[in-house]
Amino acid sequence: MESSFLELRCKEVVNVLDGRKLGHIVDIVFDLQCARVLGIVVPGEKSGWNIFKGAGQLFIPFGCVVKIGEDTILVELRGQGVPTNPYILSVDDDKKPKN
Repeated sequence: MESSFLELRCKEVVNVLDGRKLGHIVDIVFDLQCARVLGIVVPGEKSGWNIFKGAGQLFIPFGCVVKIGEDTILVELRGQGVPTNPYILSVDDDKKPKN
């Protein structure tokens, strides 16, 4: 099955373990040297009273993708929402100086 990024970002991403809707794909991460998809990025959870600013972005490794359907992408994520979750990308990660 072939699919473009525009088609993928229209699909809802759902965690099969708890049924939580994670949002729509905002980015795809590639390894250009190996020519493979490493994972997808979805918006983070909204925090508290500030519904307009998310808590970062959530990186989902491609190995966690269970099924890509017509309308939905099913993923299996354990430990969702834990502050020490290694898959949560900080909002300011792209603004930090590179060493």
